[in-house]
Amino acid sequence: MKHFIVLFSIVITIYGALNTYIGIRGWQAFSKGIPQGYGKFYWLAFTFLAISYFVGRIGDKVLPGAVSRGLTLIGAYWLIFIYYGVIILLILDLIRLLDRGFPFIPAGLKPSPATFGLIVVGLLIGILVYGTWNARNPVFRHYALTIPKSTPDLSALRVIVVSDIHLGNIVHNGRLTRMINQINERNPDLVLLPGDIIDEDIGPFIEQKMPETFQQLHPKYGVYAVFGNHEYIGGHAEEALYYLSQAGVTVLRDDYVQVADSFYLVGRDDPARQRHAQKSRQDLKTIMEGIDYSLPIILLDHQPFNLEEAQAIGVDLQLSGHTHRGQFFPNNLITQKIFEIDWGYLRKDTLQVIVSCGFGTWGPPVRIGNTPEVVDLVIHFL
Repeated sequence: MKHFIVLFSIVITIYGALNTYIGIRGWQAFSKGIPQGYGKFYWLAFTFLAISYFVGRIGDKVLPGAVSRGLTLIGAYWLIFIYYGVIILLILDLIRLLDRGFPFIPAGLKPSPATFGLIVVGLLIGILVYGTWNARNPVFRHYALTIPKSTPDLSALRVIVVSDIHLGNIVHNGRLTRMINQINERNPDLVLLPGDIIDEDIGPFIEQKMPETFQQLHPKYGVYAVFGNHEYIGGHAEEALYYLSQAGVTVLRDDYVQVADSFYLVGRDDPARQRHAQKSRQDLKTIMEGIDYSLPIILLDHQPFNLEEAQAIGVDLQLSGHTHRGQFFPNNLITQKIFEIDWGYLRKDTLQVIVSCGFGTWGPPVRIGNTPEVVDLVIHFL
């Protein structure tokens, strides 16, 4: 608890400093256009925007649902506004600082503070509009690979993989329905969901009857899933398990299943189980006891950490998500450092890995520098 308080204090201090920086720069740009005595309304509006996300999230138990959702959505967009506002202003401030020491910008091109502010606001609005559109228009990402093992009856398998759907009020039932209709059009043999199917709050998943929507999936070999960190963060993992099971989704929690007597699906529980449910997940060797290694082995593991473990034990293909590829640029530069692979395809000796950047969003409903996706995978067997 002490560590959490320290971390929370640091985050709030940084967030407050960034908001203060943006607020002061905005005041410098637009204060001359604000009538005398009305400046307090600028700061009241700015404060409302700065705290709305936290009020919406913390107050979701006491505020009316529509109010809580509205505040959270406004605040989520404000987070992106601040994020890119700081980046843009720092770059422009650096250019202006260099120009003071070594003048290189023609006087006629130097805008007034108000014009400068409007340009920055226009850029930020453009980023938000594009990022919102991009987040709501996923693509089908195609992969084809070969697992050099034979199966009794299969020469190939078409698999749809959807990670990080984050079903809730933002990725709602309408978007889920469209996604499932598109999946059904491709008539896959198997559908796999490697974690973060439901966002923290399971309420919208139940209220919008999303389990009934999942029942519209009818792949030949079924629908299988593992939990991600968000199923545990919300504290409703057992409820999620119940409703997903009712929806026809088989959730593998440190377990495996043999499918069509031809290949294995292994599902690892998420490490977040330890932190939020006080129960650690099993090691992969224990989970896979009893498996026939002459058959193909496909592993679902939400977070693509410690790939060497799967490689060493003889997994043929690992499917993961979690990273969102940073969700908005330049966060991908961080995820590239954290994970051996944060998006795409990797081969490590006999292990093949596909990491999806995911279908949905967490926090701000915005994606910049990456495109949400559904993985359309064809696996060939020898």
